[in-house]
Amino acid sequence: MRQGARPDIIRLIKPAGRTGKERKMPKRQKKKLKGQEWRHIENKKLVYTIYFILRLSVVLMLVAQFFNGNFENVLLCVLTLVLFMLPSMFERRLHIDLPDTLEVIILLFIYAAEILGEIQSYYTNYPGWDTMLHTMNGFLCAAIGFALVDILNREEKVSLHLSPFFMAVTAFCFSMTIGVLWEFFEFSMDQWMLFDMQKDTIINTISTVNLDPTGGTTAVVVKGIQDVILVLEDGTQMPLGLGGYLDVGIIDTMKDLFVNFIGAVVFSAIGYFYVQGRGKGGFAKRFIPRFQHRPTAQTKGPQPGSAPAEPPSKKPE
Repeated sequence: MRQGARPDIIRLIKPAGRTGKERKMPKRQKKKLKGQEWRHIENKKLVYTIYFILRLSVVLMLVAQFFNGNFENVLLCVLTLVLFMLPSMFERRLHIDLPDTLEVIILLFIYAAEILGEIQSYYTNYPGWDTMLHTMNGFLCAAIGFALVDILNREEKVSLHLSPFFMAVTAFCFSMTIGVLWEFFEFSMDQWMLFDMQKDTIINTISTVNLDPTGGTTAVVVKGIQDVILVLEDGTQMPLGLGGYLDVGIIDTMKDLFVNFIGAVVFSAIGYFYVQGRGKGGFAKRFIPRFQHRPTAQTKGPQPGSAPAEPPSKKPE
């Protein structure tokens, strides 16, 4: 190097962010590494196939509901199509890579909740359908919460280093928070829009302090309820004929939170042993998203055939 040359010019010539091992890599291995670092849904053939089949099914359902005049179901179909695009959008915008298993389950979850659950009435025809989805929701949300903490733990710019136990606790709390917020949403829709998202339960025994003749706090138990008769404002009576007392939402809410709790505990335990074993568990990897460093644009180095830059020499004293 000539005397007086600026050393920062050398830094511009050298490719940024490349270690000695990377410079010695064969070209095929470099291309393979680059493809593993940055991939989208177009490269996931299984995910794309399932996405296409589900999307086509929703479009056909949308057309059928439109001609049947069920415009509320048409809106549900449109909402489903929008939700289907979220995983791919999050991958691109947040620079994360969703494992194929996780992405497929998310797509099937959306389809099972909106199309099968609402339009095909699986929530009422199959009593365990809602319970299954809430259990899956707790499991998936714990996986997402665990991934967020894991990404922050690996990020050098963030001073956050949690132990495996606290990572599991954080994932559990994240999942339960999502479950509680969803129950808030269901309650709000039932109160303001007069929906029935918190499905009612038929019970034959109640216990309430409102029937205490002394006006105290002693719970009065009523057993063997077979029917409830509603007395309307105009004095007319309307027997429900449901075979019991109509519980309005509370049992459904608590059951949903309980199964969400089970799903969150299960994955939090799986994630704990995954981190404790330093990523050796193959099962947890299928559900934990990974942050992908997008390949940065490399500055052009010396042209082929040009002389390599000489190391800086000491100035003569």
